[in-house]
Amino acid sequence: MKVLLDENIDVRFHDSFKETSLEVFTVKYMGWSGVKNGQLLQLMKEHEFDVFICVDKNLPYQQNQNDLPVTIIILDVFRNVLASLVPYTSLILEIIENNPPKKVIILKT
Repeated sequence: MKVLLDENIDVRFHDSFKETSLEVFTVKYMGWSGVKNGQLLQLMKEHEFDVFICVDKNLPYQQNQNDLPVTIIILDVFRNVLASLVPYTSLILEIIENNPPKKVIILKT
């Protein structure tokens, strides 16, 4: 399963998934820095991504949720720092293991 981490997520969060079978990429690695969400979702579809992880709480209001090309997992964190992201790793893995539908999933602490 291919996962994309949004550009505003600490790139070190990628390391939280090293011991899994997931293919995890960052927006920066893909060369998509600065790409707006609508175009980013289209690029993800073209490159066969399955999951998008971000902290953008406005994203559900900006996209047609009936026509999402990927599952979007939004981490509702107080501070967007690595220490706040890492605790979500096991929950993210649990969600992905269950082949989530292509919809927005908001995770709160």
